[in-house]
Amino acid sequence: MPRFPKKEKLCGQITVKNLFAEGSKFVVWPLRVTYLRSETDFPQVLVWAPKNLFKHAVDRNLLRRRMREAYRLNKQPIENSGLKVAFNYMDKSLQPYVVIDKAMKKAVKKLSEL
Repeated sequence: MPRFPKKEKLCGQITVKNLFAEGSKFVVWPLRVTYLRSETDFPQVLVWAPKNLFKHAVDRNLLRRRMREAYRLNKQPIENSGLKVAFNYMDKSLQPYVVIDKAMKKAVKKLSEL
């Protein structure tokens, strides 16, 4: 069963700044994916829903839960890659889980091909 343990969560201000400064980007609507190669043998992931698009924390939390779950279920192709990845939600409206899951599958497939 796929899991999302603490070691796979991207945290730390310096690490995150480095990812956004030096990382490459692509878009799979409604997600913007920023990625950077690293020396680790497992991917580290950051999930982000911006406050300027969703003023209510309930909505941001819902989107983050949906993105984390979609990633957790579809991460097998990049499990042994040393990627640092940030998934940024870009749409101005709340999308259902099915849309986010479909976009996450495309994003993970594209990341595995890099």
